[in-house]
Parts: sequence; structure tokens; C-alpha cells
Amino acid sequence: MAKHSQNEVKESLKELTRIFQPKDPRKFVKDYIRKYRITGGYEDELTSLVEDELGRINSSVG
Repeated sequence: MAKHSQNEVKESLKELTRIFQPKDPRKFVKDYIRKYRITGGYEDELTSLVEDELGRINSSVG
């Protein structure tokens, strides 16, 4: 990942997920990758991360 450690990217993405709670995780990740110029190949992994975080948020709300 360009200039970012993998953990930094994941923590940043988790934080943004908690703030924005996106309805479409895949689109959210694509926008994130484009905005922060993350190198390709991580889209599926990061999408899973967003989906997991959204699941965690939704389960803790109830």
C-alpha cells in the first residue's frame, strides 16, 4: 500500500465506517481507495473489513 502501513489503512477505514455507516460497503471502499490512492488488490479485503465493522455497529445498537 502506497506510503501507508496496512494497519493505518484498516484503522482509518474502520473509523470512517463508524462515522459514515455506508449503505454500500463496496462503493465506499472504491471511493476510499480512489481518494487515498491505495494500491489495487485490497478492495475485497477492505470491503470485508467495512462489512464486519457495520455488522459490529448494528449488533451493538440493539
